[in-house]
Amino acid sequence: MSVDCLGQHAVLSGRRFLYIVNLDAPFEGHRKISRQSKWDIGAVQWNPHDSFAHYFAASSNQRVDLYKWKDGTGEVGTTLQGHTRVISDLDWAVFEPDLLVTSSVDTYIYIWDIKDTRKPTVALSAVAGASQVKWNKKNANCLATSHDGDVRIWDKRKPSTAVEYLAAHLSKIHGLDWHPDSEHILATSSQDNSVKFWDYRQPRKYLNILPCQVPVWKARYTPFSNGLVTVMVPQLRRENSLLLWNVFDLNTPVHTFVGHDDVVLEFQWRRQKEGSKDYQLVTWSRDQTLRMWRVDFQMQRLCANDILDGVDEFIESISLLPEPEKTLHTQDPDHQHNSSHGEEEVVKEDPPSSLLEERKSDQLGLPQTLQQEFSLINVQIRNVNVEMDAADRSCTVSVHCSNHRVKMLVKFPAQYPNNAAPSFQFINPTTITSTMKAKLLKVGIWVPRFSLLLCISIY
Repeated sequence: MSVDCLGQHAVLSGRRFLYIVNLDAPFEGHRKISRQSKWDIGAVQWNPHDSFAHYFAASSNQRVDLYKWKDGTGEVGTTLQGHTRVISDLDWAVFEPDLLVTSSVDTYIYIWDIKDTRKPTVALSAVAGASQVKWNKKNANCLATSHDGDVRIWDKRKPSTAVEYLAAHLSKIHGLDWHPDSEHILATSSQDNSVKFWDYRQPRKYLNILPCQVPVWKARYTPFSNGLVTVMVPQLRRENSLLLWNVFDLNTPVHTFVGHDDVVLEFQWRRQKEGSKDYQLVTWSRDQTLRMWRVDFQMQRLCANDILDGVDEFIESISLLPEPEKTLHTQDPDHQHNSSHGEEEVVKEDPPSSLLEERKSDQLGLPQTLQQEFSLINVQIRNVNVEMDAADRSCTVSVHCSNHRVKMLVKFPAQYPNNAAPSFQFINPTTITSTMKAKLLKVGIWVPRFSLLLCISIY
C-alpha cells in the first residue's frame, strides 16, 4: 500500500490488479489497473513530489513498472530492468523527483533516472543482498541499506564503497527510517524484538533502544514532534500491533491504535489539510481493511520532547476553538464496502477516544456547575495526578515528567463558572521556571470557563 503525496489516493497492490482508493470518498468504490504477471508485487510507492504526484512505481520480481494515474484511469509506462534477482525494496528520492533507487537480493543497489531508463545511472555494490533501501531526508546524496542485521550508509557520489557500516542487530532488519530533521540519525527495527536508534557517525553504539516482546515489522518517525509508530508481529493475530511512541520516553506507548483484526502490513501519513492541525494515519492490514485514524493535536503533544513543549501552540489552538468535527463516524456495518473480488474492504475512520469524549461533552453542553466540570475531566493522563474536592471547591494537579515536577492548587469561587475565575497557586515541589509559571497562569485566567481543563491539558 502507498499513499500519494497529495493525500488523495492510496494504491493497493495485488497479483491481478492494482486498486486505487479515493481517500476523500473511500465508499464510492475503487478503480482498478489490470496487470499480467505471475509474480506478486514486492514494493509500491508514489512519487513524493507534487509535480510528479500522478506517478508511482511497483516492483515485481526483477523489474519495476512505472505507472501513471490521472483523471480516474491508470496506465503502465516505462519498465526498469537491470537486476538479476528479486527486487526487495524501492524508494523515490526526497530532493530529485526523477531519481528512484532499488535494492535487490543480487547484492546491487541501483539508482535510476526515469528520464533515461535504459540502465541505472549509479550502481552500488554491497557484496551482500539488501532488504531495505531509504534515501536520507536531509542529505540528497546519502542513503542507507540494510543487509540481514547490518546497515550500510552510502554517498551516491562515491559508489565504490559504503561510507559507514553499522552492525545493528543480531537478526534480520525489517524496517529502516531516517530521522526527518537530522541527517545523521536513523531507526532500525528487527526480528530480534527491538528498535534501535543510531547516529551513524558513532557506529559502535546505538543512541537508544526500544525493547519489545515480539519482532518489530516497521518503525517510522512521525511527521510531527518526536513520535515513532511501530508495527509489531504479535504472537496472536488479534493482539494490537500498531503503537505510537515518544522517542524520549520509550517506557510505554502514548497510544495504541485498536481496530485491525490482524497484522498491519503498511502504514503511511496523509498530507495535512490546509489550516488543520490534525494528521491522518492510513493503515492497510492482512484483515483486508484500510483504515484512517485521526491523530489530533492532543495526541501529537504526547510526543513532545518535554511535557511543557508546545504551550504556545496549544494556547493558539484554544483561542481558535473549531466547531466539533461532524464528518467522522465510527464504524457502521451498514456502510462497509466489499470489492467485487472480495479482496479489499474499505472502512471509514475510527476516531480516537478523545474525539468520542469530545462529542459526549458537546451533547451535554458547557459545564454549568463545578461538579459537572469535574465529571468531564479525564484523569487518566500519563504522568498526571488530579485530586478534586467539590465540597472544598478546589483541585490539586501534580505532574512529573523527565526532570520537571509541577504541583498546582486551583481554588474555585462560589460563582464559578459564571463571570468568576478560579485562582491558581503553584506549590512545592514545583521546579519549572518563573517565566513558564507566568505563561501558564496567564492561560488559566484568560479562558476561565475552561480553566481547569486547560490547566490539566497544558501540563
